[in-house]
Amino acid sequence: MTKKIAWITDTAALLDETFIKEHNVHVLPLNIVFKEGTFKETVDMTHDEFYDKLRDAKVHPKTSQPAIGEMVKLFEDLKKQGYDCAVAVHVSSGLSGTFASSHSASQMADFKVYTIDSKIGSYPMVKMIEIGQKLIENGTDVEEVVEHIENMTKNSELSFIPSSLNQLHKSGRVSGTQAFLSSLLNIKVVISFDNGSVVMKEKVRGNKRAKKYVTDLLRSDMKKANVPEVAVINCNNPRDAETWHEELLQEFPELKVIVLPLSACVGVHAGEGTTGLSWVRY
Repeated sequence: MTKKIAWITDTAALLDETFIKEHNVHVLPLNIVFKEGTFKETVDMTHDEFYDKLRDAKVHPKTSQPAIGEMVKLFEDLKKQGYDCAVAVHVSSGLSGTFASSHSASQMADFKVYTIDSKIGSYPMVKMIEIGQKLIENGTDVEEVVEHIENMTKNSELSFIPSSLNQLHKSGRVSGTQAFLSSLLNIKVVISFDNGSVVMKEKVRGNKRAKKYVTDLLRSDMKKANVPEVAVINCNNPRDAETWHEELLQEFPELKVIVLPLSACVGVHAGEGTTGLSWVRY
C-alpha cells in the first residue's frame, strides 16, 4: 500500500508560494528577533519590511529556530490528517537547532519523521525536496529517498560574498578591526559551507575578484561532475544578482541559471547586498 508522506522544511530554503502549493510543502518559519519583538519569517513580515527594519535597527537583531511546540503541533496535525510519515529537510545543524528540535518533536508527537540535516541552506534544500518528491512519485521507497537526499548533502555547494563585514561584525562573526580594515582596503570575503559549518574560504581585493573566485569554484565542479543548474543568490540585491546571471549565461551558455533571494536570517548575519552562487553536483 502506498504511504501518505508529508514534506516539511523551514524558511532557510525560502520556497516561493507557487512551489509550496504545487508540492504541498509544510514550512516552519525561522524567527527574527528585533528589540521590539519576535517576527516569524515570511509570516509576520515581508522581505522588504525586514530590510527596512534592519536598516533602522539601533540594536542588531538575532535569529532563532521555530518553537518546538509549533513542530509538535504540526506533526500531530499531520498524523490526524492520515499521513503515515514525513520527510523534513532542515537548515544545517551547524547554524541552527531546528534539525535537532524536529527530531525531538517527532518523538513527542509519536509521529515518524525522517529528519534530514541539509548541512546547508537555500537552493540545495529546494532541490532536495523537488528530487525527493519525484523519486516518491516514481515508486521509490521512502528510506531509499532519504538516503538519496542525504547523499545530495555531500554534493551541495553555496558560497556568498557579504557586501561588507559590518553586519558580520554586528552579529559577532568578525571583529571590529577586521570590519574596519575590510572597508578601508576594499577587502571582500568569500564564505562557504564545509560539512555543515560556515567557513571563510578566501579574502580578495574587490568584488570583481571575489566573484571570479566563486565562479572558478563553479567552473571546477562543472569539469568534474554534472552541474546542470546554478542559482545566483542574494540578500535584497536583485540588480547585482541579475548582472551575475547575465555574465554566467554568456560564459556557460549550456547552464541553466536562476536568481533566488536568500532567507532574511542570512540577511541578519551577512547583510543587505550579499550575493553568491549555489549548485548541486549530480
